[in-house]
Amino acid sequence: MSFFDLVLHLDKHLAFLAENYGYWLYVFLFLIIFLETGLVLVPFLPGDSLLFVAGALAANGSIDPIFLSVILISAAILGNTVNFLCGRWFGKQCLSDQSKGFARLIGLIDQRALQKTQIFYQKHGGKTIIAARFIPVVRTFAPFVAGIAQMPQKTFQMFNVAGALLWIISLITGGYFFGNLPLVRDHLHTIVLIGLLSALVPVVLSVLWRIIRSAITSN
Repeated sequence: MSFFDLVLHLDKHLAFLAENYGYWLYVFLFLIIFLETGLVLVPFLPGDSLLFVAGALAANGSIDPIFLSVILISAAILGNTVNFLCGRWFGKQCLSDQSKGFARLIGLIDQRALQKTQIFYQKHGGKTIIAARFIPVVRTFAPFVAGIAQMPQKTFQMFNVAGALLWIISLITGGYFFGNLPLVRDHLHTIVLIGLLSALVPVVLSVLWRIIRSAITSN
């Protein structure tokens, strides 16, 4: 099962996991949401579409919606917290560590997405932590930038928890009530694909731009 096959057929694969692996499905969903919100290197993982499909499965009785919500809210809060702490460390290192190893670490991060999130964060302040939950790519970088900016941890956690509750509950609820409607169900693959592209395209374009710019500079 390839990554793209998993993403484009989330409904079938999640249904299969729920039927054959029981509570391991919750572990799988926890890890995906945790990684998507906790690591700046993987902003392309399915987030919104995964929650919506999981909500639709909950409506069919394949998943416990309450337990699912608790698990995924925990994953979203924990992921953002790890991301925030990494940003705090990163910000301090930017001021003190100029080693080659650290320079390579900086090079791995999508600089354009990071700059985009910094501008968004500066404009909207702490509300970014909540609003970014609903914006692919920005969602992954917002807590990281908040950490770099040395946002107070208590303030960050207040917005972090509020954002996780709104994001998880709204999308699971949306999937629960609308995911099994014929119009939505028949076009679910298109909805998932749009969600994937909205996260993947900016990352791919950024990588291509860095490659082209490097080639132009070298010539």
